[in-house]
Amino acid sequence: MSGLKYYNMNRILLFFFSAVIVFSSCKKNDDTVFDQTPDERINAALAKYQAALTGSATGWNATVRTGTGGVYHFYFRFNESNRVFMYADLDLESASTLAESSYRLKALQQPSLIFDTYSYLHVLADPNGDVNGGQNGQGLVSDFEFSIDSLVADSIKLTGRLHNTKVTLVKATQQDLDDWQNGKWANTLSFGNINKILNYFRRINIGGKDYEVRVNLVTRIITFTWVNASGNTEQFSTEFDYNAGGLVFSTAFTAGTETVTGLDIVSWDNSNLKLNVKVNGVDATISGFTQPLKVDLTAPTRWWQYAEQQTGGWTSLNGFHVNGVDDAFGINSLPNYLVMFYFPNFGSGYDWGGIIDNNGDGIYGPALGPTFTGDGRITFVSPGNFGTIPGYASAKMTQIRNQYLNASGYYLVQTGPTSYDMVVASDAKAWITWDGIIH
Repeated sequence: MSGLKYYNMNRILLFFFSAVIVFSSCKKNDDTVFDQTPDERINAALAKYQAALTGSATGWNATVRTGTGGVYHFYFRFNESNRVFMYADLDLESASTLAESSYRLKALQQPSLIFDTYSYLHVLADPNGDVNGGQNGQGLVSDFEFSIDSLVADSIKLTGRLHNTKVTLVKATQQDLDDWQNGKWANTLSFGNINKILNYFRRINIGGKDYEVRVNLVTRIITFTWVNASGNTEQFSTEFDYNAGGLVFSTAFTAGTETVTGLDIVSWDNSNLKLNVKVNGVDATISGFTQPLKVDLTAPTRWWQYAEQQTGGWTSLNGFHVNGVDDAFGINSLPNYLVMFYFPNFGSGYDWGGIIDNNGDGIYGPALGPTFTGDGRITFVSPGNFGTIPGYASAKMTQIRNQYLNASGYYLVQTGPTSYDMVVASDAKAWITWDGIIH
């Protein structure tokens, strides 16, 4: 038995030493593959990215694509003190004013670049729709914390950690920097002054033909409307982007014999409220007009009947735009204001135009009697009000009622399957956007 015990003990010891040798061998191999600790490896990666970001003396061009589909251009210059200096093509101010913020590189699930104080980049992500024109609660669905996907040559690719916003950084040239510093981008962003043209209807002449121009600066969509040889209206819409010279269309626009790929921005004429541009190298202007190129004769009845058939009412968040002022009558300042509405055929032979709030005062506004004219307008009379107008809203509702009663009436412009703009016919300097139905 003692021999067997001795034999078994030798087997155990032999197995133990063999395991130690194998383990030592594996450990040696591991050391060959991973010659640094995880912390050392991540710190080396962060140092590499830091050196890349700060190593470009002329900074970086950045392209940001938001969750709403918009493409925005930024200029970033990073320094060793975790400060970042930037321009952006958000508006005229951001394109002309160098802003300073802070950034940091941090190891999260992977190396990440974080812009940690409010900056132009945060404007896109701001959940307050009044800041960026997006929806309240989500803004333009963008990010300011990014995972670093790759660093290849002079390009860095990033992905937003919350909304997967795609960002590409490319090393800027001295000319790129000069274009921002010397005002070329600011001049391009003066295109935003198109909304200072007081008239709703804006036109440009291309190749001897007039085109109406409608622009949404938030979604960056431009729409051209014209009258064809048969006397019917046609329309073309495309997304646009900016560069240092002007607008670049996502889809080219065929205007007669010309192919239009964008607009070069020359200058804004503040005295005459005109935007000077070039189309394929030819001078042109975008200016205001009091009437559409062709009045849509049936639009007022289509607008009215659509809501009536839905047994609902049209809604507008900001009410009337008048003489260049959004929400001219300040309805958004009313306590617990929800929405402005227009209910066709509400009762007693009248429609109802007013507002809804959740302040316990309910629904109130003028009773309106519409008339549809043969030349494509709608006019209103008002015998009084539906609902009880609270004292704090009395002055505003009087202004709204008086606006409805403009003697010239309104054109209706259909802007989408379920959206219309109602434009005063006298001078086209007042309008309201109806977008969506409430029941």
